[in-house]
Amino acid sequence: MLEEARQLLERYYGYSSFRPGQDRLISSILDGHDVLGIMPTGGGKSICYQIPALLLPGVSLVVSPLISLMKDQIDSLTQMGIPATFINSSISGSEVGKRLRGASLGQYKLIYIAPERLELESFRSLLRSLPISMVAIDEAHCISQWGHDFRPSYRRIAELLAELPGRPRVTAFTATATPEVTSDILAHLNIPRDQVYLTGFDRTNLKFSVVKGENKHDYLLSFIRERADQAGIIYAATRKEVDSLCELLVKKGINAGRYHAGLSDGARKEAQERFLYDDIRVMVASNAFGMGIDKSNVRYVIHANMPKNMEAYYQEAGRAGRDGEPGECILLFSPQDTIIQKFLIEEGIGDPERRTNEYRKLQGMVDYCHTTRCLRKYILNYFGEEAPEECGNCGNCSDEVEEADLTREAQMIFSCIYRMKERFGAALVSQVLKGSRNQKVRQFRFDELPTYGLMSRHTEKEITDLIHTLSAEGYLTLTEGKFPVLKLSPKAARVLRGEESVLQRRRIAVRREEEGNAELFEELRKLRKELSERDHVPPYVVFPDSTLREMSVLLPTDRSSMLSVKGVGEAKFLRYGVLFLERIQAYMEQGSH
Repeated sequence: MLEEARQLLERYYGYSSFRPGQDRLISSILDGHDVLGIMPTGGGKSICYQIPALLLPGVSLVVSPLISLMKDQIDSLTQMGIPATFINSSISGSEVGKRLRGASLGQYKLIYIAPERLELESFRSLLRSLPISMVAIDEAHCISQWGHDFRPSYRRIAELLAELPGRPRVTAFTATATPEVTSDILAHLNIPRDQVYLTGFDRTNLKFSVVKGENKHDYLLSFIRERADQAGIIYAATRKEVDSLCELLVKKGINAGRYHAGLSDGARKEAQERFLYDDIRVMVASNAFGMGIDKSNVRYVIHANMPKNMEAYYQEAGRAGRDGEPGECILLFSPQDTIIQKFLIEEGIGDPERRTNEYRKLQGMVDYCHTTRCLRKYILNYFGEEAPEECGNCGNCSDEVEEADLTREAQMIFSCIYRMKERFGAALVSQVLKGSRNQKVRQFRFDELPTYGLMSRHTEKEITDLIHTLSAEGYLTLTEGKFPVLKLSPKAARVLRGEESVLQRRRIAVRREEEGNAELFEELRKLRKELSERDHVPPYVVFPDSTLREMSVLLPTDRSSMLSVKGVGEAKFLRYGVLFLERIQAYMEQGSH
């Protein structure tokens, strides 16, 4: 039957051969097996159940989570001459009955249904009268409560299968399933483990990068302008952030649209269609946008905020380069992102076990943002797949890097955690090592520890970043929950005993000494603007850009170091210096939280 399947592929889809992995999966379905297909975004999952549906008798049900996704699929199938329809909340009850009667008369080969329909016993009763030969489950990770997009209505699929006369074959598909989620899907649908078809998670055409310490607005504007003719998606964590980013881009002359759940159905549909038809080049969106979007020429996906877990990130980033051409996937990280995601977990998840699981997944995402190793290897290992040590095509592999010996700094951190009895998180450990005099440090008498102030030359942010990096590299573990506590791993013990060194690759900061910290530079410019308005003088009279830039490089903390900055004399220091010192100190402390 595989030859017949190839003929249908050419007749309806215009391809002469299947992609790697598709043929084995389709053969197994046609041989009567239940299967689970794990294929990357853009890997051609839909063909794997649409082709068998054409060859099997009767009708095939496709459980699909989004109305927009169903419409896109049905439009495509209808254009190809394949008889298909959908049933969801967008049609009336009489229309539902009409379409089901049509299916019983053989008018359709595929019926797409929303999972919520399966919660209605009356609807399941109607389905029992249809000649259903296959049930295909799209986005099957929604079945698992350990998945990143759990939908309780998906659990009703098993009930439907048990009720149908003559159990149809079951085909499930997902792009993002960890080993844990895979096991959950198999158990729930009774699919044999030898019928898992994994075509590989790797998307070799995509370049992954993590960018830290940049002014996000400046970065986005520069990046998009350099690619004015390319389509891209910018994901943000909240509706407010989506609105403000879109407003910024439009104000700067960039043809951008927005998409989030707070907009009306009509506004979302219009934005999506304008993006699909290239009327707008850039879509700024929440995670409500993208599932099932088949736009093939998205050249870049930028996350302006860190997502809640790796599954969500890889699915969203995977919308770049669906045509196989090169695509860029960039994550703009700041410590505030972690706070936002913890808030969303606390507010959105009531079940304690699921909440703990979400915190564990969030830590995996934080580790991704701080690892100095190959990002592609990190992703593939997360999904249970082996990978080479270096891919040569991610931000950590392809950018210029130098190897630094951080053994001494690591020993200081590990010793401090040990002396604090492994009972506290990164923020307080950083404060102790910095030599902070805040109330909590004094309350626990940590200012009496031998490790107190050992890293006073570093900022708290630098110490915290290094702690996160050591965690990502397996030297430290963190407890699960809203306030994770640092624990030493056996690797850390070997470093403390002097048996191992900590060698880590650091990206060479290109022009960093000239440019300074872009985010801090913007903060100093805001202060300069306030002072210029107060004193009724042009901003450059307060300090020129070159002086602010040097402040953002040298990070002065007292009178002497401020006076060493070019452009700061005694008079300027007396008039403005203390205010700039306070702003720099506030920025450095904010970065440590």
